[in-house]
Amino acid sequence: MTYADIRVSREGPVGRIEIHRPEKRNALRLQTMDEIAGALAAFEADPGVRCVVIHGSEECFAAGADIDEMAEAGAIEMYLRDQFAVWDRIAQSPLPKVAAVSGYALGGGCELAMLCDLIVASETARFGQPETGIGAMPGAGGTQRLARAVGKAIAMEVVLAGRVLTAREALAWGLVNRVVPRELYLAEAMALARKVASQPPVAVRLAREAVLRAFDTTLAVGLDYERKAFYLLFASEDQKEGMRAFREKRPPRWQGR
Repeated sequence: MTYADIRVSREGPVGRIEIHRPEKRNALRLQTMDEIAGALAAFEADPGVRCVVIHGSEECFAAGADIDEMAEAGAIEMYLRDQFAVWDRIAQSPLPKVAAVSGYALGGGCELAMLCDLIVASETARFGQPETGIGAMPGAGGTQRLARAVGKAIAMEVVLAGRVLTAREALAWGLVNRVVPRELYLAEAMALARKVASQPPVAVRLAREAVLRAFDTTLAVGLDYERKAFYLLFASEDQKEGMRAFREKRPPRWQGR
């Protein structure tokens, strides 16, 4: 498939999606998001792909949404456009996703990074939700996912006052998993993705869903979901193989079923 706004590749069990709109600082227009969702769907259809890395350039992950598409739109036009449906498709993809962030991840860029399950940041990474500064507000999860990641106080300052978090601040507040030198950020993200991809796929998928459920429900409901997922894994071949391999002191051979 040919893409205009992204570059897609694969390295073994890890798929890569590179946002490539350098002339627009990787601004996320509707087409960009559709292409990301399409590339994820293609990776989902390939049983050999077990994790995906999403990244931009060293200078910019994504500087935000493409304002040209929204500046003159009316409320009903925006409602009927339903531009966030594609964001939901990306979030609901069962593939584990690692965001590799260098430079600016602002507005939609920050929201896209937060759609991913893990974030590796370069020392130059900057995270923010500056939408109120242009008379708007986050609409793709920026108020909800950011508050869950960093807490109310910091989220309020980022959203209401336009505070931009440095990579180290994002790490301290729990928004990112690790911070590495700029020249290593993509390699580190790929290494993390390969580690995830080396795990048994069914267990990874169910465990990922259980962690995400923790943010959507009560502790009791989340525990119930976790236990049912735990029991379900005992119907998988990988569970039998993993425990046999452990007892026999040999590497497991995952089948993904």
